[in-house]
Amino acid sequence: MLKKILITGGSGQLANCFNKLKDNFPKYDFIFKTSKELDITNPENIETILEEEKPDFCINTAAYTAVDLAEKESNKAFAVNAKGVGCLAELCKEYGVCFIHISTDYVFDGETSLPYSEDDFTNPLGIYGQSKREGEVLAMEKNPKSIIIRTSWLYSEFNKNFVKTMLSLFKQKKELNIVNDQFGQPTNANDLANAVMQIIEKGAKTSGIFHFSNYPETTWYEFASKIKDFSGSNITLKPIPTEQYPTPAKRPKRSTFCLEKIEQIYGIELIHWENSLEDCIAECNTR
Repeated sequence: MLKKILITGGSGQLANCFNKLKDNFPKYDFIFKTSKELDITNPENIETILEEEKPDFCINTAAYTAVDLAEKESNKAFAVNAKGVGCLAELCKEYGVCFIHISTDYVFDGETSLPYSEDDFTNPLGIYGQSKREGEVLAMEKNPKSIIIRTSWLYSEFNKNFVKTMLSLFKQKKELNIVNDQFGQPTNANDLANAVMQIIEKGAKTSGIFHFSNYPETTWYEFASKIKDFSGSNITLKPIPTEQYPTPAKRPKRSTFCLEKIEQIYGIELIHWENSLEDCIAECNTR
């Protein structure tokens, strides 16, 4: 009998990547539920789905991700990213479902020159990061066997993200200003989906928090410059400091991950972000 994987946030970017790779994992039955079909803030809704589908695994990709808007909509952000995550984790424990949750580098303040390990002190700067951190805490409190994967600068050929925004702006503008003093690791959502599946394939035996991204660190300006190169655009990109591009929510200056834990425990292959970006640009060009 096929093992069942329930994926919340079924119309989102990461869910689309799971849908893309599902044929590579024929031993599993993938069940996608959109936020309308499965509202993770509604316990009765969750229980109904768990009873109907009887999944073996639940991958929570549902999230409130509007970083700047969250500063005005804190109730919505905490309802989904904190309360909803805790509720889903607790019910997965009750129904014997392995719970895997996706979190973010925004749980850190970025005030360091060293890569963050999973055990480092968290200090989120904005509502989005605070809500995601509370979701991590609630998940581990209510379901200690949860697996939480923090990722960063997520993009793909699906939905709205930095890469697709840049590709669109390159066709509309002659010049763009890009922040050059925020450091992080771009992550192709297809690589994240594949990493999660590798964890499932290995029985998801080790719980706790893991970091996953592509490597090494870069800046938004360098990231945009590579998008330009791989797309063959003639646009002019100008590096600017963060203070010249103010946003409602403050971003971490350097949210670079240490990736050793997930590599050592689950044998996850790490991929250079430039290689994954080139693949994504090629994919975007065929769509």
